[in-house]
Amino acid sequence: MFGISELAIILIVVILVLGAKRLPELARSAGKSARILKAEAKAMKEPKGAEAEAGAPRVIRGETVTRPDAGRPGPDAGQPPRDRA
Repeated sequence: MFGISELAIILIVVILVLGAKRLPELARSAGKSARILKAEAKAMKEPKGAEAEAGAPRVIRGETVTRPDAGRPGPDAGQPPRDRA
């Protein structure tokens, strides 16, 4: 990876480009972003709710709806589609 001398050169270039006054603010911002990222990654790994803890499968209930005219051709069945302009 990088040695001590390469890291020192990179640090000097960063200080010259950003300035010594903005460096602490940048470090705080980077630390805050890292904490947020870590918390979000942890939240994604943890199960949520009682169902996840009990290991119960997630069931979605619904009903199947069929239209009364399903399978029957409509009045325009033999005609080409019209232009809706």
